[in-house]
Amino acid sequence: MNPHDAIGHASPDHEYRETPPGATYEHTDASVWIIVKFLVWLAISAVVIHVGLGLLYAWLIERAEETGEPRYPLAATQGERLPPTPRLQQFPSKEFYEFRVGEEAFLEGYGWMNKEAGIVHIPVEDAMRLMVERGLPSRTPADGAALETPGMMPSDASAGRVMERRRQ
Repeated sequence: MNPHDAIGHASPDHEYRETPPGATYEHTDASVWIIVKFLVWLAISAVVIHVGLGLLYAWLIERAEETGEPRYPLAATQGERLPPTPRLQQFPSKEFYEFRVGEEAFLEGYGWMNKEAGIVHIPVEDAMRLMVERGLPSRTPADGAALETPGMMPSDASAGRVMERRRQ
C-alpha cells in the first residue's frame, strides 16, 4: 500500500504540482514552528540540567566538609610511603656524572680485587705497559704432541670431532 494514497496523492510528484503559484516555499518542507518549539525545549532542558548539576555538586561538597572524612582513608593511616623500586631518578645527569667519576677512579687507581687470592687492579696504561714488557703467554705442546697442522679445521659433519683440510 502506498503511503501517499492516504493523503490523497497518487505519487510524490503530484504533491509538488499542487503547490500554489504564488507560494514562497514548498508545502512539503519541515514545519518551522515545530523546529522552533524543539529548540526552545532543548534550551530549557539544558538550563534545568546545568542548574540541577550545580546544586548537586554544591550539596556534595557541603556534605564532604561536614563529615570531615580523610581524603584518602587508607593512605592516612600509613604515613609517608615511597613507591616500589625501581624508582625514577631525581637528578639523572648528576647520578651519571658520579657513576662515571667512580668508574674513572677505579680504572686509574690501584687496589685489591681479592686480598685472599692476591688479585689487584692497576691502571689500564700500566697493565698495557707490563704486557708489552713481559709478553703474552704462549701455549706449548703438551707431552711432546705436535701442534695442529695449519689449514685443518673441524668438519661440519662430525660436529667438530674430526679435523679436515679446507680451502679458505
